[in-house]
Amino acid sequence: MKKVVNICLVLLAFAGLSACSSGMTTVMKFAPDTDPPMDVTRLPSLYVTSLNVTVPRTLSVSEGTGYLPSADIVWRGENYGDRYAQIQAIFEDGFGKSTDEIKGNLPIVVNVEVLRFHALTERTRYSVGGVHSISFNLEVLNAETDDIIVPEYPVHANLRGYGGSEALAADRVGLTQRVRIVEHLSNVIQSQLTGNAYIPPK
Repeated sequence: MKKVVNICLVLLAFAGLSACSSGMTTVMKFAPDTDPPMDVTRLPSLYVTSLNVTVPRTLSVSEGTGYLPSADIVWRGENYGDRYAQIQAIFEDGFGKSTDEIKGNLPIVVNVEVLRFHALTERTRYSVGGVHSISFNLEVLNAETDDIIVPEYPVHANLRGYGGSEALAADRVGLTQRVRIVEHLSNVIQSQLTGNAYIPPK
């Protein structure tokens, strides 16, 4: 049975690692509107051995053409298809891009459960623009013991969505919705796992 690891015990258990590392890092640097799961979040530097992304099939999907369809998943950045699989691939691409570059001492497993992925419809994107509303649960486990290092907590990773001429100009230079969101998610997960501050672009 998984147990929540006492942070102080984790620090003691991995104190010996500091001799071969650059020192302790603040693991969680929370994105805007995200509440920390605990007060003490200092751990040895990490490296990701496994990344598990889940997009529950219970999330509602809308293909509506209005400005703000009522659904958990709204995605028009790719051809019509399995939206759950498309969103999972976006998270895997974005998170994988950063986690491959995190080379620390403590091996971890990162579990992600998507809660909301509400991007812009065509009508919204090519007129007023809006917000890519993205939320997910994040959990960090010790890859060797399966202990919970950081209990599951929600991350709200919204990103401004271009509209009108700005969206058209972005398309022309390859900054599609998918490209921007993948890069954004890459920065978000790196911030969460390394403590490097990240402010989404305006």
